[in-house]
Amino acid sequence: MLAKVLSSAVIGIDAYLVEVEVDITSGLPTFTTVGLPEAAVKESKERVKSAINNSGYTFPDDRITVNLAPASIKKEGTGFDLPIALGILTATRIISQEIISRYLVLGELSLDGRIKPVKGSLPMALAAKNAGYHGIIVPYDNGYEASVVQGIFVFPVKTLSQLIEFFRGYNQIKPLKTDISAIFNHARSYENDFSEVMGQEHVKRALEVAAAGGHNLIMIGPPGSGKTMLAKRLPTILPPLTFEEAIETTKIFSVVGMLSKGQALVTTRPFRSPHHTISDAGLIGGGHIPRPGEVSMAHHGVLFLDELPEFKKHVLEVLRQPLEDLKVTISRAALTITYPASFMLVASMNPCPCGYFSDPKHECRCTYHQIHRYRSKISGPLLDRIDIHVEVPAVPYRDLMGKDGAEPSAKIAGRVATARAVQSERFFRTKIHCNAHMSNRHIKKYCNIDETSSSLLETAIDKLGLSARAYNRILKIARTIADLAGESDIKVDHVSEAIQYRSLDRGKRLI
Repeated sequence: MLAKVLSSAVIGIDAYLVEVEVDITSGLPTFTTVGLPEAAVKESKERVKSAINNSGYTFPDDRITVNLAPASIKKEGTGFDLPIALGILTATRIISQEIISRYLVLGELSLDGRIKPVKGSLPMALAAKNAGYHGIIVPYDNGYEASVVQGIFVFPVKTLSQLIEFFRGYNQIKPLKTDISAIFNHARSYENDFSEVMGQEHVKRALEVAAAGGHNLIMIGPPGSGKTMLAKRLPTILPPLTFEEAIETTKIFSVVGMLSKGQALVTTRPFRSPHHTISDAGLIGGGHIPRPGEVSMAHHGVLFLDELPEFKKHVLEVLRQPLEDLKVTISRAALTITYPASFMLVASMNPCPCGYFSDPKHECRCTYHQIHRYRSKISGPLLDRIDIHVEVPAVPYRDLMGKDGAEPSAKIAGRVATARAVQSERFFRTKIHCNAHMSNRHIKKYCNIDETSSSLLETAIDKLGLSARAYNRILKIARTIADLAGESDIKVDHVSEAIQYRSLDRGKRLI
């Protein structure tokens, strides 16, 4: 007897349909799985056999062949356990083939018949909806994640016996529904706030400009000046995630298995802060079967690299492609996968190995060669891709003890949202959404400057030796500053402020 059950698997962050075919014939008891299964899929026969027996049903003592189609793509993971078990029960006529054909099924089986959660249920639910299926059967712990997909019934199940009785009409499982608007209404809450940061007003201004235009930023200052504290508060002033952005971000977290139990969506912008010992595969993504890295986990959010020169140089260099293309392409012999990686890069560093170069209250004991070697760990091409360089000096005692509360994140976020709204209107019907992503064509169209500003910029380029990419960065920043000021034209004070945000270029003259 032949049975077919529809399931799904994931390549990258998108799912594809897998047809699980189960054929049971007379012969010596064997269990064979074909269709390029990896080790975890092959081991499913032991889990399936125990789960069926312990759920009160009989595992057939016949020749069982399981085919996972399409057979040309390698299958991995434990999500095929439940479809294989249902296929066997369908082939033995316990479940109707007509009924089970309406659903996409996924889930890992425990030996006692419990159904455990799997990775990637959100993209699989999207695949089921696009294929026009009536519903999707998911483990109970994956129910909220899959139920954010509108237009398909999501049935969360806890045990194999519960699901069998559902298919046989002995009980009912209510489809799970999620109120998307309620999730977003309660989602925008952060533990940190800019009102807690005393002093550093010029750094807050730089972070506001970065948030308004989606610009990459690096902070340079001595230890304890507040660089990490400021970076952690950047997500609190970024515009809230749209539903489409939340779905795309959640798909990445779902594939990696980083959604918490009962979490339906990632509704706040991610903030990823990997340790400086991370490998290039950990940062960009990779592995035998490629997995998303930190740059993809930070999609639509912030990637914070603390103590930037402490990262391995070859690890930093792999950032150049995603910073330009907003995506990561990982190639292997068997397949090529592209992951989205549209993030804001925020980095911090000390001005020298000891941290006190140019600090008026501490003596720097580093030599010229030590400082040069320390800064040279960050290549020129990578620095050119960071729009804003801002110095973060030590906070004076007077500012630390200030009784007047600092400006809260909500107020700054309001100005950022207004500037982003201007940019959304400006780039309507294009593939870009903020000033930082403008191409040369857009810069020529939207970043015109008058003769006074042009003369100032020419002088700055000559004295600082800025590259052509740095020139474009200054124009983009000036456009963002003008948007924050509510100005349609870029003025000389906007250009002047933008030039001030190239402190590392100025620093080349200081060492």
